[in-house]
Amino acid sequence: MAWIYLVLAGLSEMLGVTFMNWALHQRKWWLWGLMILAFTLSFGGLELALQTLPMGTAYAIWTGIGAAGGVLTGMLFFGESKDWRKLVWVVVILTAVMGLKLIS
Repeated sequence: MAWIYLVLAGLSEMLGVTFMNWALHQRKWWLWGLMILAFTLSFGGLELALQTLPMGTAYAIWTGIGAAGGVLTGMLFFGESKDWRKLVWVVVILTAVMGLKLIS
């Protein structure tokens, strides 16, 4: 269950950053509410995962999912550069995350 909590926490982190970006551009109060909810779920999931998983591994995976997801979300929804080199580094991040999972 800890790994499921961790993955959901990472995805919630990505959603929180996405809602933050939308809220900054659109200035709608409900987007701020969704951002707060997403970050709350993210930290809650991380807390549950940390009850079982080592802190270093859990934190690295949580931030890796959030970082890679943030880059991909920026490319897909916010018109950020789709340079192939960015995708290479996202693959490196995701590969490192999988590597940490395999050795934990």
